[in-house]
Amino acid sequence: MEDVLRQKLLDAGVNIETAMERFMNNEQLLERFLKKFPQDTNYEEMLTAVAEKRYEDAFKAAHTLKGVCGNLSLDTLYENVCTVVELLRNGNGDKIDSDLPKVKAEYERVVAVLKTL
Repeated sequence: MEDVLRQKLLDAGVNIETAMERFMNNEQLLERFLKKFPQDTNYEEMLTAVAEKRYEDAFKAAHTLKGVCGNLSLDTLYENVCTVVELLRNGNGDKIDSDLPKVKAEYERVVAVLKTL
């Protein structure tokens, strides 16, 4: 992996070391999965469900997004999504408004870098 790309990924909250471990040090495989992340629909599904106050659906989408972020070692985004997941899990969907901007900002930052791959 080029040093410039590596630094961009690190700056976007990607833990390359743990990601490489998960992908058995197969850099091409990791890059292939990272490239697919922006196509995952769970982020949009979560936002739509929250806007429509369908908190159970929002929880399902957020929980799946959390898993994908964890598997790809998108650590900063993962941590922000975890907060939203726990609020939704505990029936506090009406209290996530202050946490969603953090998720949105991190998601956009990660996706912007991943689209350059």
